[in-house]
Amino acid sequence: MTRHIGSGTLVIATHNAGKLKEITALLEPHGVKCISAGSLGLPEPAETGHSFAENALIKARAAAEASGIVALADDSGLAVDALGGRPGVYTANWAERQWFEGEPGRDWYMAMGKVEGMLQQIGPSADRSAAFHCVLALAWPDGEHAIYGGQCRGSLTWPPRGTMGFGYDPVFVPQGHVQSMAELEPAEKHSISHRADAFAKLVADQFG
Repeated sequence: MTRHIGSGTLVIATHNAGKLKEITALLEPHGVKCISAGSLGLPEPAETGHSFAENALIKARAAAEASGIVALADDSGLAVDALGGRPGVYTANWAERQWFEGEPGRDWYMAMGKVEGMLQQIGPSADRSAAFHCVLALAWPDGEHAIYGGQCRGSLTWPPRGTMGFGYDPVFVPQGHVQSMAELEPAEKHSISHRADAFAKLVADQFG
């Protein structure tokens, strides 16, 4: 039997205001009040997992244990079939600039170029199939948890196209579309995204 969070307060294990706003909009209709781990001054745990589920659960459990409140965390990334599922859990790491490459931060064009370079090394027959994955983890202070996974399958294109996306969106064309994720209107993108898929499963399980 699934344990339910019900209405009340939920800690979102993030320090990202944009992510908090997006998740709040998805859960407010169900009577859930969302607060961020950042607003509570909770530290960000090291993401040492080897899968999206492991990393999401690390973040959710850390927030739940520190706050004493049920917590929700997500972990997401791009998995390229021809690269054995890489970059996977290291999706953001591939965009990290090193100290000798300029100011610290993330260069997503560099990350997209790294993926494309590896595909070109395979050759023109390389399988360009890929998927965005999102895993949501709910954690209770007593240690119980629930996991929900979502994905959006598609293929990679080059060069990057579009300005409305984030991360690898400009090189990812969802199945059934000719536009990249970064060329789609935000409402359409969110309706087919890996995060929307995962949240639909969470809502159906928790509030259905």
